Amino acid sequence: MAAIIIDGKEIAKKTKSEIVGQVQEMKTQGMTPGLAVILVGDNQASRTYVNSKQKTARELGMHNVLIEYPESITEQELLAKIDELNNDENIHGILVQLPLPGHINETHLIEAISPDKDVDGFHPINIGRMMTGQDAFLPCTPFGVMVMMKEMEIDLAGKHVVVVGRSNIVGKPAGQLFLNKNATVTYCHSKTKDLKEHTRQADVVVAAVGKAGLITADHIKPGAVVIDVGMNRDVEGKLCGDVAYAEVKEKAGYITPVPGGVGPMTIAMLMYNTLKSAKNHLSKLQNSNL
Repeated sequence: MAAIIIDGKEIAKKTKSEIVGQVQEMKTQGMTPGLAVILVGDNQASRTYVNSKQKTARELGMHNVLIEYPESITEQELLAKIDELNNDENIHGILVQLPLPGHINETHLIEAISPDKDVDGFHPINIGRMMTGQDAFLPCTPFGVMVMMKEMEIDLAGKHVVVVGRSNIVGKPAGQLFLNKNATVTYCHSKTKDLKEHTRQADVVVAAVGKAGLITADHIKPGAVVIDVGMNRDVEGKLCGDVAYAEVKEKAGYITPVPGGVGPMTIAMLMYNTLKSAKNHLSKLQNSNL
């Protein structure tokens, strides 16, 4: 029996419909959630991602600003702009689109963003809060995965989750979020010996390494939940994930497609985080006026 498809487009659409209503409600209180995106250079993939973020923000009624710089900009100039945005009352979310030119230290920029406006969820303070189960801005892609699991009513308590990939953006935080839901988590990566030995034991497999078709039907046990975070191009140039979708969907219990799976959720959760930041800011203003 073929797997149940986890439709990220539909879940993202539901999430955004909830956000748009709350944005309109905030506007009646005199505040419009604001998102600022910094784009350096002319990387076409980055520009495509940024355009999608800007388009979604507009559709949801948010104030959004795109700040573009040539690749030659200095790190100090970028840090100065981030400091300006940190102090801008109309901006509640700041993100720097990655990757950056080699002469700029992305860690310096991420750490310069106020944790209260870190809607990408990359700042060490937000990562630390997430690790200790506190309220935090969660990294958007792993956050989107958890929303999908909740929407599909997949109980994670006691389940064995294998995360294939250990990036700071997806792999590591994804594992932590599953752990926070009482799952037992195993991390696998490029140095793992006999990947199949681990993934075949998993109730949930999260593939996040950026290697087309890495996870085949032979990697999973029948009925497993398979979450494909990969974004690759196959030999024909078509978008594909890390999972050999056609064969794995015949064995899995649930599966996310590429495209149309995790991708739409990432942008939806960015908007959620921006709204949350604006709500936090409004609450502080209201409390200060008491």
